[in-house]
Amino acid sequence: MAVPSAREFHWQSLARLPSGRVYHSLSEVGGQMYMLGGCDAAGSPCATLELYSPEGDRWIGLPSMPTPRAGAAVAVFGKQILVVGGVGPHQRPVKVVETYNTDEGRWRKRSALREALMGLSVTLKDGRALAVGGMGADLLPRNILQQYDFRKDVWALLPPMPTPRYDANTRLLDDKLYVAGGRQCKRPVKAFEMYDTETRSWTALPMLSCKRSYAGVLWDNGGRLCLLGGLRQGAGHQTSKFTNNVHIFDCKQGMWLKSDETVSLKKKRADFVTALLRGRMVVAGGLGHEPSALDTVEAFHPLKKKWEPLASMTFPRCSASSIVIRDRLLVVGGVNQVPSSAHEILYVKEEEYL
Repeated sequence: MAVPSAREFHWQSLARLPSGRVYHSLSEVGGQMYMLGGCDAAGSPCATLELYSPEGDRWIGLPSMPTPRAGAAVAVFGKQILVVGGVGPHQRPVKVVETYNTDEGRWRKRSALREALMGLSVTLKDGRALAVGGMGADLLPRNILQQYDFRKDVWALLPPMPTPRYDANTRLLDDKLYVAGGRQCKRPVKAFEMYDTETRSWTALPMLSCKRSYAGVLWDNGGRLCLLGGLRQGAGHQTSKFTNNVHIFDCKQGMWLKSDETVSLKKKRADFVTALLRGRMVVAGGLGHEPSALDTVEAFHPLKKKWEPLASMTFPRCSASSIVIRDRLLVVGGVNQVPSSAHEILYVKEEEYL
């Protein structure tokens, strides 16, 4: 497939959300996008489930989740969406696990986690879900690795991770589960570890080259982990230290590429949308040294080996949720001073999306 040029990328605004939303979860079932939970403008977790319909460009309300929550981990088993943990009322983690059957339009309670957890990372393998880490009600990170058997509705403990953490980035490649970064009590960690599902053992990999939070994370089609930008330290836009560094780990070689083999982003940023779209790494929006959210977008051209500016987003924001469906990047909600109801799509076609 030819790599599209920068001018072939187009943004199009779609139907706005019924209300501003942040920390919601997105899932795809049968090429359709579902939006679950999140926080409203008052910071309260929502129980809403909504389906975006391209026909008519509208949001369709579906039966609400039994348990309101934000930042839940989600996974899709066939026609069912599995929703695990997250933040519930009073900003406390929950241990509730529920599934929504998209054919039947019904929710079902499943076996709960052993303890309430937020910030889990969930990956699927052979009809089972592997849930990594999380943060408990005591605000401490966990090193738990647990496996959910969808058919038996049972959770089982597997050998724990060497490094406790939450909000880690996970990827399953063949029989190996890679767990990169994450946080401990709001502090970013550099740990990078791999769990072999066949030998049921953990291996420490070369650590991340620098501590950073709110970075962009991509796994390319060659099985390489790409860490993009992020926040090195600080909280306010004036005192924060953002980075435009790009670091790439080659899982086949088991090593980080040398710095002269990577190309830094054009702009220092954190808390942005990132995606692999038509063979190009794309980053959009986020936070930088400016006092407000960014609308700038750039994409890496693998043949030219450089980042190129794309058309800007219509709605600047950070903390947006995103998903790629059929070679189109949908960016939903987020924050621009307050939770945003913006919803737009980036695509590489001359004709209109709708």
